[in-house]
This record gives sequence, structure tokens and C-alpha cells, in this order.
Amino acid sequence: MEEVISEADRQEEKLQVFPMKMSRINTGKFSILILMAQTLAFICIIFKFHDSPLPPVKKYQRTHMIILSTWRSGSSFTGQLFSQHPDVFYLMEPVWHVWSKMHQNSVNLLHMAARDLVRSVFLCDMSVFEAYLPPEKFSSSFFQWETSRALCSPPVCNLFKRSDIIPQNHCKLLCPKNPFNITEKACKSYSHIVLKEVRFFDLKVLYPLLRDPSLNVKILHLVRDPRGVFHSREKTTSALSFDTKIVLGDIESQNSDADYEMIKQICESQVEMYRTVMTSNFSRLRSHYHMVRYEDIADDPIENARQMYQFANLNFTPKLKTWVHNITHGKGQGMSFVINSRDARNVSRAWRDHLPFKTVYRIQNICKEALKVFGYRTLKTETEQKNLSVNILLPPPKLSTGTNAPLT
Repeated sequence: MEEVISEADRQEEKLQVFPMKMSRINTGKFSILILMAQTLAFICIIFKFHDSPLPPVKKYQRTHMIILSTWRSGSSFTGQLFSQHPDVFYLMEPVWHVWSKMHQNSVNLLHMAARDLVRSVFLCDMSVFEAYLPPEKFSSSFFQWETSRALCSPPVCNLFKRSDIIPQNHCKLLCPKNPFNITEKACKSYSHIVLKEVRFFDLKVLYPLLRDPSLNVKILHLVRDPRGVFHSREKTTSALSFDTKIVLGDIESQNSDADYEMIKQICESQVEMYRTVMTSNFSRLRSHYHMVRYEDIADDPIENARQMYQFANLNFTPKLKTWVHNITHGKGQGMSFVINSRDARNVSRAWRDHLPFKTVYRIQNICKEALKVFGYRTLKTETEQKNLSVNILLPPPKLSTGTNAPLT
């Protein structure tokens, strides 16, 4: 009887152990299945992003900046300081397309369309150009597209790396006629969007952009000695005639004093924009505004580039420092609207050797307020003008800046 009971007990023990073994086996298989599923999911993710290595940057992470200046003020060079930065999507004067298409309108009317275009570009919505470009368009359809490193590097053009310093003549030669729609993808992959503009004459026009919660807009206001602006404009009168006609109107632009009338408009608008910042009740506007003189950049390009990058929350890499030094300490003569290696200090003061003093005297009378506000010395004689040891730069105006908190 005991033997029968013992055998029964043994059979019962086997039955109790069997589920435990099955449980261990099932648990092992389940773990393997989980591991396989995770591996498969990881492989899928890798394949998904293989062709999209540039994930979009979230809106709130972006910095949107306008380099606000006027023609022949060193703005193309200043624009290149940002264009060559690997974190920046840069376009040179996209508002040119508005002026080109709607040239029969006044500057005040053009301001509205110009602001709307800038807002769309800041949001990487390139469909706004449908109104200004032909149906068959390319990345090279943008005005002065070759000045944008972003349009000459991935994902737009794969012949250069995003970290490369890309001269505009190389870009123009190697990266034309890439698909236009790829520019939107490129724009969304950058943390900073910078536009250089010379066609705004009133800072208040940009207030809606500064208040827009989807944007983080900063204004870099670049000014230049009006005597230097006038001298540079004299050498490019025909190239600037289209814009002059819009600003002054058909009749005034044909007047013999048109050049002086233009410098008057330029000086008045630059002063007014600066004073708008200084007197505005607009909360925290000053912390989103930085004014710099072209002559200060020419005298100390490394330090001023550092300050501008700091304002834009950009790193100043050793590679960029070397490029900034080389581009501002060259011996080339240069060409209008082309950025190459030149002696920036000599370029900034060339007017002192070439402008007749009677012209200088007249400009000083027209732009008296601009000279005073931006810190430029008035010259009293031709001897003083030609004597380069006489420093024309007075201490620049000071801005009391706050934090970089969003505008309210």
C-alpha cells in the first residue's frame, strides 16, 4: 500500500514540476520575442531616418534675425559672417522679389508685403515665393542665391559639407538649378534663420513679427558713415537706379540732386529706426536689438563678430575666426556686390581719399543728425579729411539692454 502511495506521490510531483518547466520555457521565448521586436523596431527607425539625416528644429528653438541696414553699408559682408556659420540658414535680401514684382507701388505700401514675406521665410514657408517667382523655379531663383552657404550645402547641394566655408563663386558654379522645394526642408533643419534686408525704412513695420509668439525675432542694425555710403553708391549708381526710382519716384530719381536726396532718405530712416528703439514702450525691445557700426567691424572684425554671434546665440568657432581674419586682411581690390578678401579698414575709409571736400561738406549738412546720433566726427577742412590720423569715430551710442526674454 505504501509503495502504491509513493508512486502516486511521485506522479503528482512530476505533474507539479511540468508547469514550472513550461513556465520557464514560455518566459524565455517571450523574452526572445520582446528582444526581436525591439531590434526590428530599431532597424525600422534607422531605415526611416537614413534618408532624412536633418530632423526639423522645433519652432521655439529657432532664432530669427534680420540684419537691417541700407545699400552700400557693408551689409553684404556682415551677412556673410552669418551665412558661413553652419547653424544658419541665410538669405540675402529676399524682399528684393517684392520690390521687383510690385515696383509701381510706394515704399510704404511695399512694407506690408515685404513684412509678410519675411514672416513666411522665418516660418520656412517658401510657398510665399509663388507670387514672385516663375512657375519653373530652382534654389538658384532666389536673389543673390550664391551668397547663401545653406543653398550650397546639404540637403540642397551635396557637393559641399555644411561645415565648409563656401565662396560665392564656387557656389554659383557648382550648385545651380537644384529643386526649389528642397529649400523648405533645408530651412527647417537649421536653428537660426538670418535675413539681410536694406528695403525697410520704418522699424515699426516689423512690430507684428517681434510680437509673434511663433517667432523669436532679433534685429541687428548695421549703420555706416553716410559719407562712406555716398562714396560707395557713386560707384554703383546704375546698379542701384531701380531701387532709387522706387524710393524717390520716377521724376525725382532723374533729378541732378537724386544722389543727395537718396542719402537724405537713408540718413533720416536710419536715425528714425534707432530712435524708435530708444523711445519705444515696446517691452524688452532693446534686448532684441543690437546696433553696430561698419567702421567698428572693419577696425576690429574678430571682436565685433564675437559680439554679433553672442547677440544671435551662436558659437564663434576657430574655423570661423580664421576665415573672418583672412577675409578682412586681404590685399584684393574687390568687386561691387562680391565678397572676397580685402583690407576692411582701407575699404571703410576710402571715401576720405576720393570724395571732394565740397561733397563731404554737403553730406555733413544733409546728414548732420545721423553723424551725431551714430558717433561720427564732422570734418571742417579738406586737410582734416585727408589726414587719416584724425579719427572720425567717436564713442558709439550706448544701449541699455535687458535679458533675452521673449518680447511681450
